[in-house]
Amino acid sequence: MAEDQGKSRQRYVLIFLLFLHTVNTYMDRVCISAAGNSIQDDLDISDQMMGTVFGIFAVGYALFQIPAGWFADRFGPRRALAWVVILWSTFTALTGAAWNGISMLVIRFLFGAGEAGAFPGATRAFYGWLPANERGFAQGIFHSGARVGAAVSLFLMPLLISWIGWRWTFVANGVAGVIWGVAWLWWFRDDPAEHRFVNGAELQYIRQGMEAESGPSSEISFIQIVTSANMLLAMFQYVASNVTFFISFTWLLPYLAKRWGEGAVMLAPIPLIFGMLAQWTAAAVITWLYAKGFPVASRRVPAMAGFLVGALGLVLCTVVPAGSALAFVLCFGVAVFGVEMTISPSWAFCMDVGGDRSGAVSGAMNMLGNLGAAMSAILFPWFVHHVTLPVLAPAAGTANSFFAFAAVLNLTGAAAWLLMDPKRKLSDVASSRRALAKIFLFVVLVVLVVAALLYTQFFL
Repeated sequence: MAEDQGKSRQRYVLIFLLFLHTVNTYMDRVCISAAGNSIQDDLDISDQMMGTVFGIFAVGYALFQIPAGWFADRFGPRRALAWVVILWSTFTALTGAAWNGISMLVIRFLFGAGEAGAFPGATRAFYGWLPANERGFAQGIFHSGARVGAAVSLFLMPLLISWIGWRWTFVANGVAGVIWGVAWLWWFRDDPAEHRFVNGAELQYIRQGMEAESGPSSEISFIQIVTSANMLLAMFQYVASNVTFFISFTWLLPYLAKRWGEGAVMLAPIPLIFGMLAQWTAAAVITWLYAKGFPVASRRVPAMAGFLVGALGLVLCTVVPAGSALAFVLCFGVAVFGVEMTISPSWAFCMDVGGDRSGAVSGAMNMLGNLGAAMSAILFPWFVHHVTLPVLAPAAGTANSFFAFAAVLNLTGAAAWLLMDPKRKLSDVASSRRALAKIFLFVVLVVLVVAALLYTQFFL
């Protein structure tokens, strides 16, 4: 990090506020996992239906990523984040009012749609406040809050549920989000020059760092950026990481309970702690490589290494002793550590190629990634009950076949990073017909993925 003598350091306050923001988002998300068994008992929901409840959040979240990112780019992250946090916190509280499986599906879809602006809005706020050399560090700290929030929730939420019940636990989470939204609206300003606590030295440092790494020309359309080879590969590799990681928030806890007993659920936060450490590790590696003059490697190296470690951890999950819940959780923790190493470089990459449209660009990546998350939540129980593989999963009843599938995706994610380059420039003049053809194919792909998920849920 650059020497901060004489600077007001308000950008660090921003990083801390957005760290708390992502803690809050993942407390809201993980609450459904901690309450899963209670919800299934009270509302008479099957495992497959509960998988759809887990996954429907990711569908709503994914489909509204680009509109939410555009909103943050167009109207500024101050208003965008305040409104989306208050909106999704309302639906978090309303989750406690669900009376059957269908009502739970509707509420969780709307919760996902409301939360869609959380990460694109934060990324847009970072772009306006941080020089390029601090983006990886900021994204690492920011995303580690998700893992802190999730890990704390796996301890805290069961206690709250036992104390006030699962319905009022969702209400409590909703109130916490509204408080953050009001605080954000009071403190943050879209332009650091308008913030009363940012002094001239810090403002000059921010401006110089942004000018040194300018974004794409304003003549290049959003469609050209988001359908470029860079971004198509970025979206694909983000799908691969989400397929592995999302299990931590959905099926890990109930899978541990059903396979090894209720006592094993106390191990569920361990992979999230691994993920938190991975975020800090990635932030340090990105910052160090960037300072050494390797801007492309600062994104590529931690991401590729992460995917390879993730694939190794998933393979290890398939060969651990059947009676050892701890051995399984530690191996899954290695897998989570690996895929978490890819998160910060992915979001920093979006800021590099998206510039002042980084909200919508990162939203596009997050949209595809969360369709992968939805696929993960829905397919996991199907793999457990129906899919076998020679050697690794000779019989149904374990998640070994799913882990093998996720490991292959991780290897392809590592390969994608070989072709991704944040320094690659787009031509200012491109065929509008070609750009429209790309976006048409992009939309078709999204529709096919959603259709495949629905088909898997209701017809297989």
